[in-house]
Amino acid sequence: MLGAYLLGSISFAVVISRAFGLADPRSYGSGNPGATNVLRSGSKAAAALTLLLDAFKGWLPVTLALAGGLGAGTAALAGMAAFAGHVYPVFFGFRGGKGVATALGVVLALSPWLALAALAVFALVLAASRYVSLASIAAALAAPLLLALPGPWPGGAVALFAICVMAALLIWRHRANIGRLRAGTEARFGSKKT
Repeated sequence: MLGAYLLGSISFAVVISRAFGLADPRSYGSGNPGATNVLRSGSKAAAALTLLLDAFKGWLPVTLALAGGLGAGTAALAGMAAFAGHVYPVFFGFRGGKGVATALGVVLALSPWLALAALAVFALVLAASRYVSLASIAAALAAPLLLALPGPWPGGAVALFAICVMAALLIWRHRANIGRLRAGTEARFGSKKT
């Protein structure tokens, strides 16, 4: 879990932005070191790479734990540690991202079916509202609810606990977005800020 946390603490938004010669993503836009904010730099390649690497750092510890025979519950806890590292990274003054891509990586490694269901919720809400934040929150709420239902989900109560903790933290990290959604000032996906 310590290794997973340290891996999660690597802020790929900052690392990739430096490698691409872009401004630190914590210095513009939302100030969030994540793929959506890196996209505001104008570099789709940097944003895509950030998204993939953030998801990978959630996927890897879970996959390694499962491959090592530690069981789905322990693997889910390792994924939760990686997610916590992303949200509160020790290497970057505990100023991390919101964790959407990292949570997706964790869920994808635990259960591709659950990841697909959460992605479907994300896509439907994004298509209907054009709010990335609202779609992220909806997917975060859907994942533990789906996991609590009978289905092809591994890990039992421990995995449910880990997914619930990640969902709660993810929603907490979106509290400013929730305030803007309520005020009607949240930017829609694809809209230009003035």
